[in-house]
Amino acid sequence: MAALAPLPPLPAQFKSIQHHLRTAQEHDKRDPVVAYYCRLYAMQTGMKIDSKTPECRKFLSKLMDQLEALKKQLGDNEAVTQEIVGCAHLENYALKMFLYADNEDRAGRFHKNMIKSFYTASLLIDVITVFGELTDENVKHRKYARWKATYIHNCLKNGETPQAGPVGIEEENDVEENEDVGATSLPTQPPQPSSSSTYDPSNLATGSYSGIQIPPGAHAPANTPAEVPHSTGVTSNAVQPSPQTVPAVPAIDPDLYTASQGDIRLTPEDFARAQKYCKYAGSALQYEDVGTAVQNLQKALRLLTTGRE
Repeated sequence: MAALAPLPPLPAQFKSIQHHLRTAQEHDKRDPVVAYYCRLYAMQTGMKIDSKTPECRKFLSKLMDQLEALKKQLGDNEAVTQEIVGCAHLENYALKMFLYADNEDRAGRFHKNMIKSFYTASLLIDVITVFGELTDENVKHRKYARWKATYIHNCLKNGETPQAGPVGIEEENDVEENEDVGATSLPTQPPQPSSSSTYDPSNLATGSYSGIQIPPGAHAPANTPAEVPHSTGVTSNAVQPSPQTVPAVPAIDPDLYTASQGDIRLTPEDFARAQKYCKYAGSALQYEDVGTAVQNLQKALRLLTTGRE
C-alpha cells in the first residue's frame, strides 16, 4: 500500500483519539481495512470535538486526505464498500485480539504484547461505533479489556504479580491517560497457538465483576495479531472443560414459522438489518450465549417474514 501523507501535530483537543490514530498507523501494512476504519472513527470523533478551531480544521482536513487516499486504494475491497462486511471484519479482528490476550491472562503469562492486545481490542471496539450503536456484548468486552490492560500494566510497573482471569473490575479507570499501556508496537509476525494456552472453566463461576461475563478463550487463532513469548517460565496443565448447562432461552413464536411473505416487499435496508441480526447471533454463539443468539435469529426471521421488527 502506498505511503500516506503525514498528519500535522495532533491538537490538544484531540488527545482522546491519539491511540486510535496510532493503531491506524500500526495497521497500515498489517490490515489496511482496520487502518481505514480507525481513521474514520478518529475523523468522526474529531468533528464532534472541534471542527472550527484553525489547528483542528487543518488536522481534520489532512486526516480526510488520508481517508480519501485509503478509500481509493481499497476501492475493490468489500470490507470498505459494504458496511456489513466492514463491521464483521472489524468485530472479528477485535475478537481475535481479545481472545489471544484472554488466553495469555488466564494462563498467567503477563507481558507487554498481551497488555497491548487487550488495549487495542478495546480501541477497535470503539471504532465499531462508526457502524452504529455497540451491542451489549461489545460494551462489556470493551470495558473488561480496557480494565485488564490497565490493571496488568500497573501491576507489572509496580513489581506486583497480577491475578489471572476475571478477579474483579473497578468502575472507574482512566486508561486513556496512560501512555504506556498502548505504547508497545505490535510484532510483524503472527503467533502460533500455544499448547499451554488452557483455561479453568471454574474461573467463570462467580461472575463477581459487575456482571460482566467474559468467555474463556479457546486457543488463539493462528493469525491473531499479537506475539506469544518464546519463554515465559510459566506452565499450566491442560484442563478438561466440564459439561455446561445450556441456559434457558425465550420460547420461539410459532407464528414466525407459518408467516407468509405474501405481498411483503423487503427493501435493501431490511435485508441489511436481517444480515446484522444473523451476524450478531453468530457472535453470540462464539460465546455460547444461546439466549442472545436465539433472540437475534428471531428478529431476523420476524423481519424477513413480516417486513417489521
